[in-house]
Amino acid sequence: MNMHWKRLLIRFLSFWPPYLGAGIRVRKISSDYREIEVEMRQRWYNTNYVGVHFGGSLYAMTDPFYMLMLIENLGRDYVIWDKAAQVHFKRPGRGRVHAKFQITQQQLDEIRSAADSNDKHEPEFTVQVLDHSGTVVAEVVKVLHVRRKNR
Repeated sequence: MNMHWKRLLIRFLSFWPPYLGAGIRVRKISSDYREIEVEMRQRWYNTNYVGVHFGGSLYAMTDPFYMLMLIENLGRDYVIWDKAAQVHFKRPGRGRVHAKFQITQQQLDEIRSAADSNDKHEPEFTVQVLDHSGTVVAEVVKVLHVRRKNR
């Protein structure tokens, strides 16, 4: 995908209604789709009753990215879905929070190999949501479903 399409994707994701409503912005997508950076600034519309980031918004900023990264890296020969997630809130989130998603070539090779040799594979990924000082606000564990098409 060329840079023009990548900029359009970043713009689309940043203005996608669930993200726009939560104040979530995609800041970076690497050219190989192995790294994505997302941030969310605290606003009145994503602040909960006690004055910190709404937990649903913290989760929402982590939702589709590992699936997107796998789709772009494994290609159209695979079916890829989000299957499950766990959110562990570590401390109240205030101000600007951010998350960085990364997938290595080794992880991609292992996922491809497991999906090719089994009926399905369910890799887990963990991403941390950090505040402006680098303190962990939340940790999200994502489980994806990956299988080869037309086995």
